[in-house]
Amino acid sequence: MNDEAAWLQVHIDTHSDGAEAANTALEEAGALAVTLSDMADVPIYEPPLGESPLWPDTRVTGLFPAGGIDVDDLVMRLQTALRDPDSNKQSTRIQVKSLVDQDWERAWMRDFKPMRFGQSLWVCPGDHPPPDPNANNILLDPGLAFGSGTHPTTGLCLEWLDEAWREGASLKDAEVIDYGCGSGILAVAAAKLGARHVWAVDIDPQALTATMANAERNGVADRISTCLPKGLPDVEADILIANILANPLKELAGHFATLLRPAGKIVLSGILEDQIEPVWQVYQGLFDRDGNRVQSEWARIEGHKSHRKAPN
Repeated sequence: MNDEAAWLQVHIDTHSDGAEAANTALEEAGALAVTLSDMADVPIYEPPLGESPLWPDTRVTGLFPAGGIDVDDLVMRLQTALRDPDSNKQSTRIQVKSLVDQDWERAWMRDFKPMRFGQSLWVCPGDHPPPDPNANNILLDPGLAFGSGTHPTTGLCLEWLDEAWREGASLKDAEVIDYGCGSGILAVAAAKLGARHVWAVDIDPQALTATMANAERNGVADRISTCLPKGLPDVEADILIANILANPLKELAGHFATLLRPAGKIVLSGILEDQIEPVWQVYQGLFDRDGNRVQSEWARIEGHKSHRKAPN
């Protein structure tokens, strides 16, 4: 790795109403990429559909190549662009940092350690030897897709799969749908724990690529099929796991009912504890609830398809 500075990272700290101007100023100054982040740990868990709210205190960061950049001139141009026309005063704070070149997509993997879920399911970085070679070990490289097991919602689903495997009947030879597969961690886990076949579904083609790479890494690629939602065929699965968000879960309740056989099991996650009842209100009548599990404010709902007829 080259230790010389290859990039300049310019942070503009502002309020939500100044974020758009900061974004525009960085782009016009030649930023190769612009990102927005929270400065004050104020989470936005799930905005309403069609809305993109910002944090009250927002950091807007631009990435510039270090070569040929006059830092003083860059800062002066940004200050001029962001000066308050009414008061003629600077209303934002600008910081410049130098970054050495590295593989940014993979740098976070240094902190990704083996994790156990339930009694016998381990998720390990692909290059890390499993702590227990005799356990059910998943070798994972999330790539750019969501799902490493570090988030409570993924962990809750992995624990459910481990419990289903230990019970013996739920997963053995089952047809499974992993709806919102991300890295494919749940699809791979289901296949390694005995599922006959898994449909891994996601709206992001990058997630489907990551899923198949992880399936091959774990020797289960022959039992996993990936597709976009519109490519999912009419199936009657034994188990459907959806680790997404509350609003999509509500919208998909009727569709999920058509994808499960009578008494088929459903596992819903990606929701907060106070969203359990609003989500289940949409599912009741189609499904019977078997229980909930909460971890760190996040929740998992378990149920099975009711014998009542699902809507067309």
